[in-house]
Amino acid sequence: MDPLDIMMKLDQIVPYFDPIISAENQFIIGYETIPYFQDEEKELHNLLWFFKDKSIPSDFRLELTHTVLQKVLDKYMTTDHTQLLFIHYDAKLLLKDNGDSMLSILQAYEEQGLDLSKLVLQFSEAFVSDHIASLKHLFAYIQTFGIQIAIDDVGEKNGNLDKLALIKPNILKVDVSFLREDDLPQLYQDVHHLLSMLSRKIGAALLFKGITSFHQLNYAWRNGSRYYQGEYLEKTQSSFIPIDSCKEKVKKDFHHFINYERKKMKAQLALTEKINTQIAKTLKTIDPHAPYDETILAVASDCNDYSFRVYICNEAGFQLSANAEKGADGIWCLQPEGRQKNWSWRPYFFENIARMSMEKKGILSDLYTDIERDERIRTYSYPITSDRFIFIDIPYDFLFEQEGLL
Repeated sequence: MDPLDIMMKLDQIVPYFDPIISAENQFIIGYETIPYFQDEEKELHNLLWFFKDKSIPSDFRLELTHTVLQKVLDKYMTTDHTQLLFIHYDAKLLLKDNGDSMLSILQAYEEQGLDLSKLVLQFSEAFVSDHIASLKHLFAYIQTFGIQIAIDDVGEKNGNLDKLALIKPNILKVDVSFLREDDLPQLYQDVHHLLSMLSRKIGAALLFKGITSFHQLNYAWRNGSRYYQGEYLEKTQSSFIPIDSCKEKVKKDFHHFINYERKKMKAQLALTEKINTQIAKTLKTIDPHAPYDETILAVASDCNDYSFRVYICNEAGFQLSANAEKGADGIWCLQPEGRQKNWSWRPYFFENIARMSMEKKGILSDLYTDIERDERIRTYSYPITSDRFIFIDIPYDFLFEQEGLL
């Protein structure tokens, strides 16, 4: 479409609303506003491209932004004003006049009863991260009015997560539409787990958008998303709809997720107990003063069905034994190069050491990628003395064959 045609027919701009659902009560807690242009044949054309096209004069983009804003607010003012409104805004345009033109519009509606805390200005992470120094104070100023800040498409540009903490956004939006049912790569799960941790640290809510399937909703749920958005839940609407429109659907899916997680937990506890029992039994047959390498070979032999590597570390993370490793032929052998390596840099190492020391029992790790084998594994660790710990690496093949361990 010709941008000039659109600017000459601003009365044909029609706002649509993409529902956003809360994990807490499964209600629709807000809407992202999507502007459309309705042509003479009543066909709708999404206008989000208009705001991203930098070849269009900034005055055009700013005028269209404000036209959409006013149309949305006019419609919103006919409601009970309880739900959030997510409104796209170009951060570059915001900088142009320090947000004065936008704030003047919002304050005019505030005089009519608009609660500014219900507005969420949504900005692209790419521009925000590149102009963090210019935007930091402006965002803080806007937030003093109660207006919330959402950063969109978080995690798509590498190396920007640390910068987000500087601007203290209220909401982080993550797109999962590219993740397919049969392709939920662990790499992205690790990134999204980091985002979940970051959001908690800076007090921001995590919103996963682009959810088009049951599996994507499950993925968002498992990765700490507080809010959900996507056509799997509700399609974009021309008007506001009852807040409980998809409550039963989401509750039903949550029930499936919870049952599955319970099965996983039971499977992991069962494996933990199985290895606990076996190691305790094995250690009783070993001289406590036996060389460490002799101990790991005995444990490896007794745990042969579900391990491929065994070694011993002290409480500081230094490896005291060689690695007992199982070859392709199923034969265990010692790899001395592992001796005296330090593993304290691993996430949760000292936390797990402290837990084992206090609880006097073993711990099963979460899934992670073993660098040498380039496969997903778990590690079981067990306190053999107050300052000595044995580690048993469990291969992917075994985990794959057991329900609930992946």
